[in-house]
Amino acid sequence: MVPSCGIFFSRLTLMNATTIWTKACDQIMQIINKSQYEAWFATLRPLGLERDTLLLGVDNDFKQTWIEENYRDVIASALQVASGGDSVPFRFVVSMEDAGGVDAAELLPTSAPLKSPATAKRRPRMQPTLAANLNPHFTFEEYVIGPSNSFAHAAATAVAQAPGRTYNPLFIYGQTGLGKTHLIMAIGHRAVQNDPETRVAYVTSEALLNEYIDAIQKNAVTEFRNRYRKVDILLVDDIQFLVGKQRLQEEFFHCFNDLHMKGKQIVMTSDRPAREIDGLEQRLVSRFESGLVTELECPDFETRMAILRYKQSASKVVLSDACMTFIAQHVTSNVRTLEGALLRAITFTTLNPHPLTPDNLQNLLKDVLTQETQEDISFDEIQRIVAEHFDLRLTDMSSKRRPRSVAMPRQVAMVLCRKLTRSSLPEIAKAFGKTHATVIHACKLIKVIIETDPDLAKQIYAVVRKLGRDPKDIDF
Repeated sequence: MVPSCGIFFSRLTLMNATTIWTKACDQIMQIINKSQYEAWFATLRPLGLERDTLLLGVDNDFKQTWIEENYRDVIASALQVASGGDSVPFRFVVSMEDAGGVDAAELLPTSAPLKSPATAKRRPRMQPTLAANLNPHFTFEEYVIGPSNSFAHAAATAVAQAPGRTYNPLFIYGQTGLGKTHLIMAIGHRAVQNDPETRVAYVTSEALLNEYIDAIQKNAVTEFRNRYRKVDILLVDDIQFLVGKQRLQEEFFHCFNDLHMKGKQIVMTSDRPAREIDGLEQRLVSRFESGLVTELECPDFETRMAILRYKQSASKVVLSDACMTFIAQHVTSNVRTLEGALLRAITFTTLNPHPLTPDNLQNLLKDVLTQETQEDISFDEIQRIVAEHFDLRLTDMSSKRRPRSVAMPRQVAMVLCRKLTRSSLPEIAKAFGKTHATVIHACKLIKVIIETDPDLAKQIYAVVRKLGRDPKDIDF
């Protein structure tokens, strides 16, 4: 008999639960990567069955809540496969002991009911307006690593393990949609996971500006300062938007100094290196570059495929290898666009009775593919078009000659390589036989020329059109 006030497990039901869970784990390991499995599933174990519900033992409240919020669908799908196609209801029991053959009620405080995700104890938060806005999916476990981001990932992991003691500040830059926000939020998640008392603040530059304006209007600047100077880790997204806000730059300068002197961790992201951010005070540039600066680059084909497979595993739709390969081959600009293309393909498959093939996928993604094709341009083509337009030899693009008639077109070519390709500064510098500092100088100089010399600006725009681009689409 099963007592009305407790839960009894017979040897038979425990054996069945163990068998089902073992098979489910095999399925889960095919869906998620090894680090995710070891972090969240390795210590899960079946306690038995309560009526028709499988009880899974988890070793703390935090892990219970995290798995409920992020992996419940994965577990449900795996259990369904393991049971031969039937849905298996399940819930978690927080326990630090092996539960084999005992009453599960003994594993919990006698006065405490089994906790649901809604009532499970959360780790301490500094203020909901600060740390609570970390995206729960932006973790290291859900970050797909490849050659384009492995160094930045390693740096972020090191920072999360020892905030304020290594790589402080950490400055991550890269084009839109490459995962900068994901990476810095992962730092916050991991730091709090390691020490629940860690006070983490994540904020965008735009939100920081709005809060600052609001503080001024309400005569609450002191409270504003305290909110960000009493954190252990400050994560600031899109720092380039501080440009043009002199009072906010002043405020952030003092906040940065205060946190740094206290040994608190500062992490920032931008779409370009700090020294390329025109209008950013030099004292801020020097501080932003005083720690570790790392770039996120566009993912290669293998990484794009890994991202697609990982994202697809979270859905109930399985795309063919041909369709997955098509997306990875043709959507190369950034991760955000890649995920958007996958979502569109999954939605089509869900709503359309006809199978998705590369042919109809091409039509489905025609607007995305058009944009991707426009971005496909090489250094050689840019150098050739620039040299032809300014009546130079192609070798002048990488020569050491410095007459203005050669140097200025060469600088134009550098800038166009920066604006029309997804290559890094060192890659561009290498193509011209220069340093990345020379490329940065060229970007600033050409920007000034376009703003002050209409005749030269027309020449530059003419080159852009010869490359098949619209000058209006380029932010010099």
